[in-house]
Amino acid sequence: MRLTIFGATGGIGTLLVRQSLEAGHQVTAVVRGDPEVIATALTRRAHEGLTIVRADVMDPMAIEPILAGQDAVLSAIGSRDGRAPTTVSADSVFSITTAMDKAGVRRLVTISAAGAFTEEADGPLVRLVAKPLMQRVLLRHSFADLRAAEELIRDSGLDWTIMRPPRLTEGPRTRDYRMAADRGLRRGYLISRADVADCVLGLLDDPDFHGATVAVAY
Repeated sequence: MRLTIFGATGGIGTLLVRQSLEAGHQVTAVVRGDPEVIATALTRRAHEGLTIVRADVMDPMAIEPILAGQDAVLSAIGSRDGRAPTTVSADSVFSITTAMDKAGVRRLVTISAAGAFTEEADGPLVRLVAKPLMQRVLLRHSFADLRAAEELIRDSGLDWTIMRPPRLTEGPRTRDYRMAADRGLRRGYLISRADVADCVLGLLDDPDFHGATVAVAY
């Protein structure tokens, strides 16, 4: 597939690039910095399947030409400071979905967070203590931003999937994880960034997950 990846230099984004290339996809990574420097960081070596483009993701007109002819768009953009006021997720989603619509690209997968949403599967301690503390106090700004971004995605009319991982780790790709569509996972507290990337690519061309939020955890 021909994939465009936003947030390609972040923790999950870098792994999405590497795993996509390993799987034989053609990857366009959209970045803000020097493409030559970033190429080394993304793949550790030159790769004929990778194109790196410097562009402002917040400008739909700037990214629309990049999306033309692509099969799917992956976005791992998120706030780097969870406690500061931010609209980076919602603003980037608005720009990306606007550009996708004009470029005629339908498939979108984005990374959200399980902590921003309370699910029936959450145990009493998580539902009544942990998540309210995060949602209303510790990470209220970034979680509010993620909720706004999800609303924009739902209203976009695209073939979207929203990934909702819990706490992220630097562990390896194990492929030993659970996933659930449109519901939470009981005791799903951790997952590695590598396994989130693996899960994204595994369901990328599966129409059963179009229009679904996907919980993924160990």
